[in-house]
Amino acid sequence: MKRKPYRKILLAIDGSENAKIAALSGLEIAKSTGAEVYAVYVANISCCSPIMPESYDWEIGKEGSEAVAEIEEIGKEVRVPVNPVLLQGYPAQEILNFTEQNDIDMIVMGTQGKAGLDNFLLGGVTEKVIRHAKAEVLVVRAHVS
Repeated sequence: MKRKPYRKILLAIDGSENAKIAALSGLEIAKSTGAEVYAVYVANISCCSPIMPESYDWEIGKEGSEAVAEIEEIGKEVRVPVNPVLLQGYPAQEILNFTEQNDIDMIVMGTQGKAGLDNFLLGGVTEKVIRHAKAEVLVVRAHVS
């Protein structure tokens, strides 16, 4: 049975060290396959009150821009172009929507992000993506010191 090649890879980015490590794995795969890469940061609206000040939107936009810019820089270093994507919503749902709308072949993400251990073994976003994604999902384990 022949597997189709990776053409598009989504790197789920949240600014955490684990997401960065996972992105490095995704960039390696993209370099060897020639896949197009999207660094996707989702500003989580579930943690926000609807009455948050406008400065909060600016802050999450700044955080997201910095997170994807860092992955773009790493991509330049390894000669893999990275398309930055900033979204707002519920992270797992936005990742799944982007994956389907853009015909993504593989999602690369860490076991846990900035929120730490949402669930016992996997972060809540990672677990939801694994359960519902139609694309392949590569989960990169957090380095334990």
